[in-house]
Amino acid sequence: MPERQPTRRGAPPGLPRPTLCLPTGGHPERELALARGAPVLAAPVPLPTHPPTWGRRRVLLLNTTFEPLTALPLRRAVVLVVCGKAEVVHGDPTGMVVHSATASVQVPSVIRLSSYVRVPYRGRVPLTRAGLMHRDRYRCAYCGGRAETIDHVIPRSRGGQHTWQNCVACCARCNHRKADKLLTDLGWRLRVVPTAPRGPHWRLLAGVVDADPLWLPYLGEAA
Repeated sequence: MPERQPTRRGAPPGLPRPTLCLPTGGHPERELALARGAPVLAAPVPLPTHPPTWGRRRVLLLNTTFEPLTALPLRRAVVLVVCGKAEVVHGDPTGMVVHSATASVQVPSVIRLSSYVRVPYRGRVPLTRAGLMHRDRYRCAYCGGRAETIDHVIPRSRGGQHTWQNCVACCARCNHRKADKLLTDLGWRLRVVPTAPRGPHWRLLAGVVDADPLWLPYLGEAA
């Protein structure tokens, strides 16, 4: 019995092999493949090199008296503007605009409420890393260099408390050298005596890592 020859899957004999014709501008290898009659597959769609950061953007919300209230997510700020509950005081420096099916809204950086909101008094400002860095202006309390972390003046291992008066901004070098020692052990002195900040501006800064430069005129001395 004659041996059966294996059959190749694909187009029947005598018919040309199918090719996928695609635009080849700027791809010499693909043009050469088409000229030789080889099949060409579609190139993958390139992914964006810089993912959008819209979800992390914040907008400064002001009262009608221009008192800073809080930092809103961008989506919430746009909704307030579209609903007429707030107006744009400063837009995005690049002039970006958000478009919908029926309207266009300038991307805001600072917005102001249309109606006055009474804010209850809150005395204590929560201690956060962002607030501490803003208080010390991102400068090391020991050497004056660029601060990268926080340090307890009296180490917690020696009974120091986690308070505004005992925490300072610190560079990595000084933080490593100080370790769990006291300032008297090293002969160091603080550049500025740490104190607890007060005021609504500081409550806002305690929750914001990077404040937009357009916010600074509304944050008073805290900025």
